[in-house]
Amino acid sequence: MTSDATSSRSPLQQAIREGGRELSGYWGWFLVLGILWTGFGMYVLSYRVGSLAAVAALVGVAFLFGGITQLVVASRVQSWRWLYILSGIMGVAAGIGTFFWPDITLYVVSILVAWYLIFFGIIHLVDALAGPKVGWWWTGLLLGISELVLGVWAVRSWERSLLTLMTLVGVWAIVYGVNEIFAAFTLREAGKQMERLAD
Repeated sequence: MTSDATSSRSPLQQAIREGGRELSGYWGWFLVLGILWTGFGMYVLSYRVGSLAAVAALVGVAFLFGGITQLVVASRVQSWRWLYILSGIMGVAAGIGTFFWPDITLYVVSILVAWYLIFFGIIHLVDALAGPKVGWWWTGLLLGISELVLGVWAVRSWERSLLTLMTLVGVWAIVYGVNEIFAAFTLREAGKQMERLAD
């Protein structure tokens, strides 16, 4: 493209073109992130001994990240600051504790996940049966039933709870990874469309 054509563009066209290029530049990061999350999920679902360590590392990082986030929020809010500080310290401590005692952490988290499934399974069941009957109300009913059945099955032994936790983490990681891969190609296409629009 000649310099005359470039100079004949309006500032709006140039801004759209630059925005499109910038948007397209991010797609590779989303693609790499999606591939990594998908690979992590597949590794967790292989149910090897290392899969337990991978889940423990993810839980530890999640606790640390959550705790640090709470501490950052505490530095910016005025009311209930002590609560953010307390939860931040607990999150960081739980994250550090996970790396020292991963077996205990996984045991506790897997039991909590099983009870979480039971609790939210009941809530989704009641909401589906007693709530307003929209066109897709039965999806809430199926979700509640599956959560309740899975939770009751998992809570009966710690081995089942751990298996449930690993399965949920693996499936979530794969779904999240595939979603990021689709987002990457969507971003790339959106950037190209913006550049074409500017031309």
